[in-house]
Amino acid sequence: MISRRALSSLRRAPYTRGLSSRASTILHALDIRTEAELPGVYDGEWAGSGEILESVCPTTGEVLARVKTATPAELQRALDRTREAYKVLRLVPAPKRGEILGQIREALAAKRDDLGALISLEMGKIRTEGEGEVQEFVDIADYAVGLSRMMNGRLVASERPGHSILEVPNPLGVVAVLSAFNFPVAVYGWNLALSLAAGNATLWKPAPSTPLCSIAVTKIISGVLEKNGVPGAVAGLVTGGRDIGEAVVESADVDMVSFTGSEAVGRQVGKVVQSRFGKVLLELGGNNACTSLTGHTRSAAVVMPDADLAMAVPAVFFGAVGTAGQRCTSTRRLYLHSSVVQKFLSRLESLYQSVRPGDPLDRSTLLGPLHSRAAVGVYHNAVDHLLKTGAEILTGGAPYKDLPSPLDGGNFVMPTIAIPQEVDVKDRVWSTETFAPVLNVGVFDELEQAIEWNNGVPQGLSSSLWTRDIRNVGKWIGPAGSDAGIVNVNVGTSGAEIGAAFGGNKSTGWGRESGGDAWKQYVRWSACTLNFSDEAPLAQGVKFS
Repeated sequence: MISRRALSSLRRAPYTRGLSSRASTILHALDIRTEAELPGVYDGEWAGSGEILESVCPTTGEVLARVKTATPAELQRALDRTREAYKVLRLVPAPKRGEILGQIREALAAKRDDLGALISLEMGKIRTEGEGEVQEFVDIADYAVGLSRMMNGRLVASERPGHSILEVPNPLGVVAVLSAFNFPVAVYGWNLALSLAAGNATLWKPAPSTPLCSIAVTKIISGVLEKNGVPGAVAGLVTGGRDIGEAVVESADVDMVSFTGSEAVGRQVGKVVQSRFGKVLLELGGNNACTSLTGHTRSAAVVMPDADLAMAVPAVFFGAVGTAGQRCTSTRRLYLHSSVVQKFLSRLESLYQSVRPGDPLDRSTLLGPLHSRAAVGVYHNAVDHLLKTGAEILTGGAPYKDLPSPLDGGNFVMPTIAIPQEVDVKDRVWSTETFAPVLNVGVFDELEQAIEWNNGVPQGLSSSLWTRDIRNVGKWIGPAGSDAGIVNVNVGTSGAEIGAAFGGNKSTGWGRESGGDAWKQYVRWSACTLNFSDEAPLAQGVKFS
């Protein structure tokens, strides 16, 4: 048996293995040198002397780099420096903060293709999706530039003569962002842009399996901050595993925690942050539904075809298969009206059978790998449960075999369409989110039934209705309609823009990120009553003399 001392010595051994050309070219373009272990902590200076994380390419199984994570002492130093950086940034005028965000936007845009390739390399999503993710960061930075001149309070009329009431937003403090593997750049971007515009310092704890994306982004942003004389800890980074994440969440030095991840972990994060009266923003599981309607409404009953299948089928295909089913907005439940089941599934199955796994860096590839071996296990468990409960597997249901090298080392599985024997929203087939390309199909006759199924699960992130009847639209988006945070019509469940607030309801966490009024979560609000009269009356006519 190897002793702990010997094991530690092995972990600290020089890292000299070579990289494939597909990997080395991308990392070199982003100034990530993998000849030695990489520092995974940034607080104005690069550091890291904790446990080693390995970044593994999900397409080939190749180890891309080894990253030195934060020790408890390094985490505390990062928290201390982030607090000090906040004290500097909060005094910088908001429009000036906007100018800095504009420079960050330009720096990211200049590296968009390289960062997109890194996302494909380390996370596994296809090239166009990787670049699109970076574009989200670019877009939200653009948005935050304008927002920096529009983060307004309100003037409230006072009942007392010679008085006015102001509702004033001010910087909140330190915002910790705990992001997930499936969007290793964009989710941080949504949070950083609004947080920086609001005058906060941000500490990023990325997923343990995507440290290179976080290091590359932090290098770009730190360069902009340095040029502007702003402390680097305004956008700090701590890589690490569960222990580092827990320490960040528990720290009283963190005023707000933005967490993206599973419902189970999000529930614990919420409890911990609330127990110390911190602010929390949760973006959790989706388990999203797409409802395809036919007909016009006869007292809300659907009787004749009216969904545009030429639009709906490709949208469902992307929603279920895009990112190999690993978006929080991926389409996982498909409810079809009985009159279009055969036609819709025939077209959808043809698309499924046409897709081939490939290197996500190849622009012709539509299906990349799952992110990890563990995700392949989740996929297998979901398919096994479907089979045991009598579901019909229309297509898929197995991993790909005999793929050429180097894809034979990757985590590739077949996108799957299944028809369970019944729709029971309490069964795990329907109520549990499977982060893999597994699409379950149910058949309904009336819109009300589809809405009941849509709303009957614990999650409430994204939903989509396909119809050309305005009456169906009114019901779907109204008080008796979908209870999700995203309620689309003739648009798929995936692919949200940054202009509207993004987030879900119920066990998805109620958090809102990106556009809309999401910025209001990143500030502290004060009601300020100003007396400019010669009297000091009490409210409600109270007399105390």
